[in-house]
Amino acid sequence: MRAIILILIVIVLVLIVGVATGYVDINQVRGAKAPEVSATGNGIQAKGGQAPAFDIETGSVQVGTRNATGKVPDVRVLPPGNQAATANSVNAM
Repeated sequence: MRAIILILIVIVLVLIVGVATGYVDINQVRGAKAPEVSATGNGIQAKGGQAPAFDIETGSVQVGTRNATGKVPDVRVLPPGNQAATANSVNAM
């Protein structure tokens, strides 16, 4: 039960951050109407009513590639027996 509540809290926080940063834009395009409820001898009847409608726009993320050049470090792996001999040659450079 705690896990479900925690997940719902995280979802609400993500939605709040999305709206606050402008990544998600929510506009209500149709209002809500409550149904007409009547109680008779046969029971309770509800007629009409209307759910609200929303227009939701979200931002987009574009992922692509590009060519770039950069320096790549030279990595040398030395076996344990050759470390002392090559350490002197590396220091001499």
